[in-house]
Amino acid sequence: MPKNKSSEKEKAYGRLLDLILRGEISSDEPLAERRLAESLGIGRTPVREAIKDLVREGVLEAHPTRGTFVRPLTLRDVQEIYQVRYAIEGLAAFLAAERGPTPTLSDYASRFRNVIADPSQASVAEVYDHGAEFHLEIFRCAGNRNLLEIYRPIRLRFRIALGIPRHHRPDRVFESVREHLEILEAIEAGDGEQAQKLMCDHLHRGLEVRTRLFQSRGDYAPTAVPMPNG
Repeated sequence: MPKNKSSEKEKAYGRLLDLILRGEISSDEPLAERRLAESLGIGRTPVREAIKDLVREGVLEAHPTRGTFVRPLTLRDVQEIYQVRYAIEGLAAFLAAERGPTPTLSDYASRFRNVIADPSQASVAEVYDHGAEFHLEIFRCAGNRNLLEIYRPIRLRFRIALGIPRHHRPDRVFESVREHLEILEAIEAGDGEQAQKLMCDHLHRGLEVRTRLFQSRGDYAPTAVPMPNG
């Protein structure tokens, strides 16, 4: 694909995903390709390609007769993905501590401390994005390619659920910075068990926040899926 076409597709993908994350596209209405292209100021072809990518990633779902929709998520979906995150991210934190941090992972310490000292210096979006990259870097640091291959598609598929606090609970985004720093300090200290525990505690808090948000919308499963005890 030529470079300019690729960049237009990436632009369409990013803008479309942002609309979805902000809740500006209803899951009850099919996506109108022409209207999206006009509102985004991007050609229909890159918009069409971005939609196809989001369908492949599970963010959107296509129905042959009804059209393409934002994939609805229930609380049960979120709970189940957190069960998986609890297992693989806890293990990744443990392995990262056993191996020792990469320079890239250690670089996050100063970022986290700066935000803690002065939260006004960074936007919610910046803090959220740094946190997401921090989680990914822990997997790289763990040195287990299989774990990383499991994690990447999971994070892509559930970007909407994982990004909910960014738009509805920005205070939680900033609270997580201190938790990220504690996880990093345990990794740097080589304490695998503590790193694993802190990661699991961090994920529990994240699930609790998303649970309350889903319940406030009335969009949740009546039967909760229990998290493992750690």
